[in-house]
Amino acid sequence: MTNTPKTDKSQKLNRYRIFTIIQVGNLSDIPSRAYDFTLIGAILINIFIAIFDTFPQAEPYRFALWALEGITVLFFLGDYLLRIWTADYYYANIKGLTPARARRKFIFSWEGVIDLMSCLPFFISAGGAALRMFRIVRIIRVFRIHHYADPLRVIGDVLRKKRGQLLSSIFIVFTLMIAASLLMYNLEHKAQPDAFANAFSGFWWAANTLLTVGYGDVVPVTLAGKICGMVLTFLGVGMVAIPTGILSAGFVEQAELLRSKPASTPYHYCPHCGKPLPSMASATSELEASSQEENDSL
Repeated sequence: MTNTPKTDKSQKLNRYRIFTIIQVGNLSDIPSRAYDFTLIGAILINIFIAIFDTFPQAEPYRFALWALEGITVLFFLGDYLLRIWTADYYYANIKGLTPARARRKFIFSWEGVIDLMSCLPFFISAGGAALRMFRIVRIIRVFRIHHYADPLRVIGDVLRKKRGQLLSSIFIVFTLMIAASLLMYNLEHKAQPDAFANAFSGFWWAANTLLTVGYGDVVPVTLAGKICGMVLTFLGVGMVAIPTGILSAGFVEQAELLRSKPASTPYHYCPHCGKPLPSMASATSELEASSQEENDSL
């Protein structure tokens, strides 16, 4: 009975240490940095296997590729389970969140879904030839790099902050595409009924024109259609520039925000959300204090 507080304290310290290892480590934390490079290496290996598997030269190495992929998937699965186990430290800034609720929150979070989906295709595709189509989903493993890529997190922050303006600009573009498709259908249907058979054919042309792709498989041949096409091309350039300007302004604002943060703080910041986490020293002292209180009560 008297050893229970020490055992609990040791388990909490070990679990917190595992949490610091599987998160993005600083330069002074050698085990954490080694874990980071190992996981990144496993992701790159899976990308190579996914690409090389499409070449006929990969046939003699099929079993070796399968075994190598299996080893990395087991590593991904272990990483996923460890992140669930230490989820209460990941959400330490949320008050009143029990370990069970924190784990459930991580499982259904974007990070948790990505980590789970990076493991499932290997086991699903092993069920038979009819399920091999699911192997294409394994490319989702590349998204596990989000744990370590700061630029990806910056992009995500900008998209979240500017989502209202981006949705408004997309709505404007979509409305203009519908109007352009109906207009071009009415102008070109009689001249080329095969190319503009219905409004959807005009919508395909409007998407290529307004988004400045211009495949050239469907083009106007009448004078009115050509004039309308030129006007819509100019409008398309402006429509594409709207979300580009919104994103550019968002990146500038995010850069200013990051630059204004203090260089040194008494906290380690979470690599996912930027919220402060208690340092290892403070966590250790808190656990020791709680253990002392339990010993005194006994």
